[in-house]
Amino acid sequence: MFDAIEARPPDPILGLSAAFKKDTNPSKIDLGVGVYKDEAGNCPVMKAVKTAERRKCDEEDSKAYIAQAGPESFIKHTLDLVLGNAHPVIRDGRTSCVLAPGGSGSLRLAAEFINSAAPGSKIFVSNPSWPNHVPLLSSSGLTLEEYPYYDYAKHSLDFDAMMGSLKTAKKGDLVLLHGCCHNPCGADLSAAQWEEVTELALKNGFTPFIDMAYQGLGDGLDEDAYGARLMAEKLPELIIANSYSKNFGLYRDRVGAVTIITSNSEVAKAVGSQVVATARQIYSVPPAHGAYLVAMILDDAELTKEWNDELTEMRDRINGLRRDLVSKLKAIGVSQDFSYIQNEKGLFSFLGLPKDKVEKLVKEYSIYLVGSSRINVAGINKKNIDYLADSISKVL
Repeated sequence: MFDAIEARPPDPILGLSAAFKKDTNPSKIDLGVGVYKDEAGNCPVMKAVKTAERRKCDEEDSKAYIAQAGPESFIKHTLDLVLGNAHPVIRDGRTSCVLAPGGSGSLRLAAEFINSAAPGSKIFVSNPSWPNHVPLLSSSGLTLEEYPYYDYAKHSLDFDAMMGSLKTAKKGDLVLLHGCCHNPCGADLSAAQWEEVTELALKNGFTPFIDMAYQGLGDGLDEDAYGARLMAEKLPELIIANSYSKNFGLYRDRVGAVTIITSNSEVAKAVGSQVVATARQIYSVPPAHGAYLVAMILDDAELTKEWNDELTEMRDRINGLRRDLVSKLKAIGVSQDFSYIQNEKGLFSFLGLPKDKVEKLVKEYSIYLVGSSRINVAGINKKNIDYLADSISKVL
């Protein structure tokens, strides 16, 4: 059965991590893997999470399965965090929300549910997008079509081209949108642009599918949810897949959720039952640990404040690093304009370098980044930023 199976090439990002670990250059910098890193280069456990874990360890008296949709307190807090606790769709019972194993699991669960309800549905995906969007969504049976999103020459969102493409989306189609902190380019829709896309969805009848993996790492928890909340208010249907990997640092605990907004409460109940049934077919029952931590933190005002304060520090640090890198490059006389980096949001941006320059950074300077020149801004710190700026200057 297995003799004819060929080995797959290593994942490009994970391959970079392996090469980075083997590199003996004391100045090496890892800008590849998309996790938040502190000034020491570590991916830290948040203080509120540590406190909640200790409390959970003391209080937990069973490892029995949890409800298939997830703990009620987790569902409530997810809806409040993503939509705001006074949002009309929550009040009117138009939401169904299901715990899923991480952001990827949320995306896949939603895709499997969609394909079971409307096999082969078309979903428009931005170019560029997170590379794993393509296999996650297409292997569920959905049909993918790209829409232009980023102008590499101008280093900015190409909104006119995006809207021109999305005008062909119709009722029964889906459009995947990054809720904030676009991965990989960091260029987000403005409030006015979210309104235009919402009006187009209302006019053409397509269903937006929002991937919200970085809420709180752009401008703030409420600010980053602007587009999702606007669409939930204006449209009859909406799908949101959110993740707690980044904003709670629960990467390995795999915590996410699928929220589906429908035209009325009866439809929401039916949809919720079908999403749970879909999950049952894939992984039966969701993992509990991370979901309980999220709920425990958001149930406790003191822990919520501690978490939000630390999230604010993370966001401010990332935004500060963006400004500092642009300033350093300008100060050492680099003629190429990198100012767009300080206007983008979240962990990622493109340096805008051709592949040969990227390869030179990796091979000659031990600065590890993917071939598209996407960098994880959080991999920069006060100790390595001068070396990074100087190396970029040299390859240019």
